[in-house]
Parts: sequence; C-alpha cells; structure tokens
Amino acid sequence: MFKLFSKKEENTNDFAAVVSGKIIPLTAVNDDVFSKGMMGTGVAIVPDDDVIVAPCDGEVTMLFPTMHAFGMKNEDGVEILVHIGIDTVNKQGVGFKKFVDAGTTVHRGDKIIRMNSYDLKQEGYDLTTMMLFPGCEKKMSFTTDGYAKKGKTIVAEYKKEGE
Repeated sequence: MFKLFSKKEENTNDFAAVVSGKIIPLTAVNDDVFSKGMMGTGVAIVPDDDVIVAPCDGEVTMLFPTMHAFGMKNEDGVEILVHIGIDTVNKQGVGFKKFVDAGTTVHRGDKIIRMNSYDLKQEGYDLTTMMLFPGCEKKMSFTTDGYAKKGKTIVAEYKKEGE
C-alpha cells in the first residue's frame, strides 16, 4: 500500500531523446555513413526544437570544436555519440552554442548544445540528429517511430549483464 508514496526508482539502462521531434530508424537517415551503421547502431530524430540535451546521467567525454557532435559515457560505461545534422561540420561552429565542455558531468535533460535551426535550414542543412552507440557490446533496443520529447521519451535501452 505504501509503495504508492515511494519514489519511483529510475531505470539507469535507458537513454532519453536528445531533442524533441519525429523519431525515425537510423536506416532512414539521408546519409550512408549513418544509415548503414558505419558509425554504430542507433536511432535518429528529425528535430522540431533547437536545444540538444543529455540523454542520460554521465560524463561528456568529447565535444567537437564545431559543436555539431558530442560524446558521452554513462555510469555503466556505455558510450553514446550524438551527431547533429548532416554535413553540419561544414559550418565550423557557426549556428551552434555549447553549454558544457568535455569532462563535465551532466544529468539526463541537461542542456548540451543549442543550434540555430532556422538559419541552418535556410542554408539547406538536414538537421536529423543521430544518437549512436559505436562498438556497443550490450544488447540494444531502439524506438523507431513516434514523437520524442527531449529528456523524457526513452528511445534506446540496453540489457545489463545478468538481466
């Protein structure tokens, strides 16, 4: 009976959406490097928001100087690469603002990067944002359709050893 009032234990082996928008399978991304899994398995989101957030609690392990991508590692050591858009590296950081640096400990939903989606779209950039799990040895499952709410909607999960 008292379980109603107890704090719900959060699942630490899942990853929330890094941006709000339409979820699509990685195979639907308009770039072979991503759609053929060359950068790892994962999921993609066509954003309708400018703010990219942390998908989990962990450490920002790298932040590209162009701010179009960043890497994280969660408490279990699972690595995730978030890549914002296709060919956005060509902008050399113009249109992006960072809120953290490499080495920063973050929590799910913390702001990482803001993009100026209006200007980037006007210049013809595809802003589909990929959540990739390069070299992940753990069994992963992904949400491949629907609408994601940044920091909330679970789009990726893995099975821990022994589960």
